[in-house]
Parts: sequence; C-alpha cells; structure tokens
Amino acid sequence: QVQLVESGGGLVQPGGSLRLSCAASGNIRSINAMGWYRLPPGKQRELVATITSAGSTNYADSVKGRFTISRDNAENTVYLQMNSLKPEDTAVYYCNIDLWTRANFRYIGWGQGTQVAVSS
Repeated sequence: QVQLVESGGGLVQPGGSLRLSCAASGNIRSINAMGWYRLPPGKQRELVATITSAGSTNYADSVKGRFTISRDNAENTVYLQMNSLKPEDTAVYYCNIDLWTRANFRYIGWGQGTQVAVSS
C-alpha cells in the first residue's frame, strides 16, 4: 500500500508565494516520474509540472519562470515552489507519482489535493 500526503496550500495575495509538498510512503521500491496537476474552478484538470527520476523537468507554459518543481529522492517527496502567484493560479493542486512497489508492480497514484487560492 502506498500513501501520498500533500501539504502547503492556502490563501495568498497576488504576487505572493507558496510551497507545496507531497510525500510518498509505504510499499515503495523506486519512484519514476513525479508531478503536479491542478483543477481550476469550472475547468478541467491540467498539467502544471513534472520531474523525472533523472531530474529533468517540464512545465506548463502558464507557470514557466514562476513555478519550480523539485524532488528529494531520499524522502520520496516532490515539491512545487510557486512564486509570483496570480488569481488564475487558483485551483486544487494534486501530486501524481509513478513508482514501482517492492513486489515490482507499477503504481500510479494521486494525492488528496490541496487548495490554493490567490486573491486580494
């Protein structure tokens, strides 16, 4: 069994910053890609950023230069540093982790979601 626990959301003013964390625990042998997605109100879920096991990153055009994804392999944790936040960044943010269990099963899981609200 694998658990994913997110933290770090909240309410922030435009131009502010937040840092999201997502920690994976449980039956984990190795983690492949890790990523963040978001669900804006009234819209479909969209990719925010991903990071491979080798550290290669990919960002949505809307967050390039403002958001930074990183990972701590020792702690099985992925982070999303969000700077210069805009009202359009308001959404529920979900982490996504692609991993191998100790029994060599591939597991792709989602965090529980954390609300980010950007408003003055």
